Amino acid sequence: MKIIVDAMGGDNAPQEIVTGAVNAAKARKGLEIVLVGKEEEIRKALGGSLPERVAIVNATEVISMHDDPATAFKTKKDSSMTVGLTMLRDGEGDAFVSAGSTGALLSAGTLLVKRIRGIRRAAMAPLLPTAGKGLVLVDCGANAECTVEYLVQFAYLGSFYAAKALGMEKPRVGLLNIGTEDSKGDQLRQEAYQALQAARDGGHLNFIGNIEAKEAIKGGCDVVVTDGFSGNVMLKTIEGIGSFMGRELKGMFMQSVKTKMAALLVKGGLAAFKERLDPDTIGGTPFLGLQKPVIKAHGSSKARAIENAVYQAAAAAEAGLAAEIEANIGLMRTGR
Repeated sequence: MKIIVDAMGGDNAPQEIVTGAVNAAKARKGLEIVLVGKEEEIRKALGGSLPERVAIVNATEVISMHDDPATAFKTKKDSSMTVGLTMLRDGEGDAFVSAGSTGALLSAGTLLVKRIRGIRRAAMAPLLPTAGKGLVLVDCGANAECTVEYLVQFAYLGSFYAAKALGMEKPRVGLLNIGTEDSKGDQLRQEAYQALQAARDGGHLNFIGNIEAKEAIKGGCDVVVTDGFSGNVMLKTIEGIGSFMGRELKGMFMQSVKTKMAALLVKGGLAAFKERLDPDTIGGTPFLGLQKPVIKAHGSSKARAIENAVYQAAAAAEAGLAAEIEANIGLMRTGR
């Protein structure tokens, strides 16, 4: 399994990116890493000889957050992102990981790697911590405005990803809405409900109906489908609540000697809770619907997040999602 890593993407490139990718290669047998970027800077970050199963491909340019995301990969043809995605397209790797510009990665991934034939839009699908095994949120920001067909396709994409890459059996798919009744929401939500219900009745999706955000977080479903605008609001709200709760708990336990002693008694549980809320534990967000796996790591990712993003990319590649999607594209077009 060969994972191509954009060594120059993100706030902490190349040092943290290189460290995380190399750690993944050392920890998992059979995993090869190709670091794409300015070779001199990558070698400096390595701090020594090239590790086993790690290669470097030189790329002289870097796409920054200030570049136009729609055209950056064209104007900077020798950027680490453009070179890496071109390698992926040409079969020189099994998946691609980058902590660079989200917009540029989506544009470049769509036009270089390309969508699976019949898929209207690629979708971002992060795995969120819940009371259950986790929640796949589709879409979380790539498509602010959606049609019924987009939402139906997101449901299939999320279901296939949850089953094949994450090991969830018969993933429960919910449509994010302001209530559970089929009459709730705007026209888009109501029409999408009918299309997803038809998919369920045909035995193609385990659609459980509308779901409110609070129930989804409690583990009420495995995949939640929504437009990118609503999904991004939900994602940022969860991230904010997690940060707020962590800060408040720390302040509460530091108030007195008694509370500090109590903190020692629950230290293990608090550490486990913090681990579940830490985005670095997951690593990144896949772009579903592309012909090959592309994983977007957080822009602020450090070594641990990149290491986990590499594992995530390998799991997506091993799952063979593209073949599954292609085999079911007729259903995804019609919603039946």
